[in-house]
Amino acid sequence: MLATRTRLAVRQGTILQRQFGVSAVAANKAVDPIQKLFLDKLNEYKVKSKAAGGKMVDPSPTIQKEITAELDRVRRVYGGADGTDMTKFPTFNFPEPKVDPINS
Repeated sequence: MLATRTRLAVRQGTILQRQFGVSAVAANKAVDPIQKLFLDKLNEYKVKSKAAGGKMVDPSPTIQKEITAELDRVRRVYGGADGTDMTKFPTFNFPEPKVDPINS
């Protein structure tokens, strides 16, 4: 009797595994609404980002004001002149030093 129950449980287990394997494929085709919303927002942000041309996407006036204030503070701290773009990497100019000729 124990052997019969064991065989029956093993058979049911394989049947359940097969059904789960089939339903997993079917479940992958169904789209999760939250996942779909997330992907839609990512695509929307990508389009807006390309349209903004490297600037912030949909900045509020408060955020723009904070950015301007922070860039002014950085300009003052690091000695940038008014009108200097502190977001760009600086260019360095190293002139050739004047060397006196050696007379022997």
